[in-house]
Amino acid sequence: MDTRPDRRRWLAWGLAQAWAVPMAGALGSLGLRHDSARAEPLAPVPPALLLARPAGPDLDVSSHLVSEKLDGVRAFWSGRQLLLRSGIPIRAPADFTARLPTRALDGELWLGRSRFDAMSALIRREHSADDPLWREVRYAVFELPDAPGDFAQRHRAMRELLPGTDAVAGAHVVQQRRLDDRQELDRWLAEVIAAGGEGLMLHRADAPYVTGRSDWLLKLKPQLDAEAMVIGHLPGKGRHAGRLGALRVRTPDGREFALGSGLSDAERDDPPAPGRWVTYRYRGLTNSGLPRFATFWRMHDLP
Repeated sequence: MDTRPDRRRWLAWGLAQAWAVPMAGALGSLGLRHDSARAEPLAPVPPALLLARPAGPDLDVSSHLVSEKLDGVRAFWSGRQLLLRSGIPIRAPADFTARLPTRALDGELWLGRSRFDAMSALIRREHSADDPLWREVRYAVFELPDAPGDFAQRHRAMRELLPGTDAVAGAHVVQQRRLDDRQELDRWLAEVIAAGGEGLMLHRADAPYVTGRSDWLLKLKPQLDAEAMVIGHLPGKGRHAGRLGALRVRTPDGREFALGSGLSDAERDDPPAPGRWVTYRYRGLTNSGLPRFATFWRMHDLP
């Protein structure tokens, strides 16, 4: 299991390293100042994007357009280039981007449910553009940056701009639904999760186009929990040096992973002994069956 706290931040970091050398070489070929002993990669400029807040219990469902939350890689199309949230260019094939319009789009590069690992690995490859897996990638568009009107109007404009469907690879507009109440919302959420999806996104139908984290866009994801047995202690680093860094745990079906997030200072100073059972929370499973974003919740006493 990838024990880094945020795979998307790690993906952005890895891509920044991959682009550093080509960037420096390009500067030299243009005759610009390039000191190999002091060369530093050019910092990418992140695009300004709308980011979601978690949905709360008091939610007027009928005022939102609702779509499935896609477990892919966020991608901004500038009209000329695909960019990650960090601003790092995505090495997409020319025939993939040739299908896109010359105006800005915001969406998700997606291979399908439970295939985030494959999508992120594709983006990280040095020769990503040559990979035949791009034929399966869909660019699921959910926003039209800087377009006039509210979100419902922008969604109609997106459908006119990209009339394709999600049944084929390439660009398409994410389908939006209007739901009447929380009960209907929870039913659809349960269906999406049962089918291997990640959750739902709720976009206020009357929302203007804004950027940054905002209540105009909400995300609804379940938090699952399960039990595992402690089988070891991993030493801490940094501010946790000299005490517990993470618990090594094993699930009832024999899968092992490190559980570090969610532990209090007191639990790190006096951790549960090997053989004890703990309850952890997580958000779905990876392709290998390990829990995603697992966090320690509490001790669990088996009956």
